[in-house]
Parts: sequence; C-alpha cells; structure tokens
Amino acid sequence: MAEQLGGTAENTPRSQPFYESEPITAIKLKHPGRIVLAVVLAVLAALFIFDAANREAYNWPEVAKYLFDTRIVTAVGYTLMLTVYSMVIAIILGIALAVMRLSPNPIVKAVAWVYLWIFRGTPVYVQLVFWGLFAVIYPTLGFGLPGMPPVFEFETKAIMTAFTLAIIGLALNEAAYMAEIVRAGLLSVDPGQDAAAVALGLGWWHTMTRVVLPQAMRVIIPPTGNEVISMLKTTSLVSAVPFTLELFMKTKDIAAVTYNPVPMLVVASAWYLVVTSILMVGQYYLERHFAKGVGQRPDVMKPTVETGIIGVAGDVDHHPTYPSAGGGENIVPPHSRPGGGAA
Repeated sequence: MAEQLGGTAENTPRSQPFYESEPITAIKLKHPGRIVLAVVLAVLAALFIFDAANREAYNWPEVAKYLFDTRIVTAVGYTLMLTVYSMVIAIILGIALAVMRLSPNPIVKAVAWVYLWIFRGTPVYVQLVFWGLFAVIYPTLGFGLPGMPPVFEFETKAIMTAFTLAIIGLALNEAAYMAEIVRAGLLSVDPGQDAAAVALGLGWWHTMTRVVLPQAMRVIIPPTGNEVISMLKTTSLVSAVPFTLELFMKTKDIAAVTYNPVPMLVVASAWYLVVTSILMVGQYYLERHFAKGVGQRPDVMKPTVETGIIGVAGDVDHHPTYPSAGGGENIVPPHSRPGGGAA
C-alpha cells in the first residue's frame, strides 16, 4: 500500500510530536474604540480646564490667596483630628461589636444587633444634632442610687465640649459600619484555621490576634480605607453639633465675609482631594502588605506537562522512557505520548 502511494513505509512522513512543533505567534488585538474614547475624553477635559481657567466666577487669584491661609491650615488640622480620633474609636468599638455579633450568647448578640439597628437606621446628621443637644437633655451627669443623693455630679457642659461631642457622634455612628466590615472579614477565614489553633493549644486571644485577624485583614482593609475617606468628608457635617472649626465651616465663614463662595469651595475641595489622595496611597500599601502570599504559587506547583494542543517554544522532551524487555527501542508510556494514545 505504501508503494502504491509512491513511497515505502520508512519514507512515509510522520507527524512531529507536539513539543517539537513550531510555536504559535500571538497577534495582539487592536482596540480602536479605546483610542477614540481616550481622545474624546482628553478633548473634553482640555475644554473644561480652558473654560475654568478663564471663567471669572472661580477667581483663581483669590483661591491662591486663601489656599495656604493660616485659618484654612488650622481647619485642616482639626478635620484630620476629627477623622483620626473618630476612626480609632470606631475601629476598636467595631471589633468588639463584631465579636459580639458572632458570639454564641444570644443576649450579647441581641445587644450588638440593636446597636447596629439604631445607628445604621438613623442619619448621621440627625445623630450629630442629638449630640449637640445632649447638654440640654442632660444638664448634669452623676452617679448614685435612685431616690438618694448622687455620689458625684458634674455639669455636662464642663466636660462635653463641641469637639468631644463631634468625635463621639462620628465614632458611634461609624462603629456600626465597622462592625459589619470586621464581621465579614472574620467570616472569610476558614473555620479550620480556628480549629487548628485550638488543637495547637492557643487560647481565644492568641487565636484571634495571631491566626484569624491577620488573615481577615486582607478582606477588612479595602472597605476600612473607604470608611476612613468617607469619615474625612463626613466631618463637614459636625456643624450640626455645632463645631465650626473644621475645614468646610471655616471656608464657609470666610466666604460669608468676602461674599464670594465659589473660590472658597475650590479651596476646600482642593484640600479634601490632597488628604484623600494621601489616604489612598496608604491604603494601597496596606493592602499590598496584607495580601502577601495570596494567589501566588511556588515553582514546584507550576505545571510541567504539556497539554498536547499548543507547542511551547524551546521545550525539550521530558517524557519518561523505559527500556524494553528485548533490549530494543525504549518504550514511551501511552499517557506521555502525543495525544495520549498507543504507539
């Protein structure tokens, strides 16, 4: 049959194994739509910048005048203090509430649920107004038994300043959201990690701080970063307390004197953007730190057996061979042959 086809069996060309075939040259896909979209957006951005630069309402000389004004810089400091103090309290309280929510004790779990229901169910502005009226509702605070003179008593205004009330209002509201973020992070850790820690003799505290929380941070950090940025902007609502030394209220007070609110809004927006950008950079590095080892595999886990479909340039034959019983040609196991079939 081979001679009828014009050759012998020895001269019949045999298909090359897949690992000796020519590599496939990938052709990069073109995306003209992306280029068109980028050009359109660039043109629109250029038009907006040109218009804003020449529009009198923005009054850029006045923006430059007040951008680093002492009053504005001081207000930025108060805004940062409100953000940091409120978030620290909220994170600590949120962790406690998250643990309470996961507690097998139904009473503890119910207390945490009621807290979340109240503070997530009412607007933060309403809560800040309430804290502003706290000294009116409770003129004095004391400790004692009902029907008996208090052991000690003091006026609320003496210790509850507007700055303190603003921090309390922001922190208690934020703690309700942080509790759900932390709870989601704790639930993302495999329960087997907890069981393994207990099997090694670790107590609850060491299991939580050294095993569970470090793994949960990868899930907790991104939404927490968003909450910090949101808290920075929420500080503009503390005028409801009222606390008027933060950034937005200070620019509003200056605008009330100059009768030109637009430049002061630009100043406030510029400072919010600068601080937010710094916070986003910090969030990026925190996420990268706690994501170490996630999605990475060592070299020993990389596949070394070809698929038999697409050739790989530069590959050599790594298939195992075994000597035949009669001393003839070495035998290649069927599963290692191209296509996995018999010889």
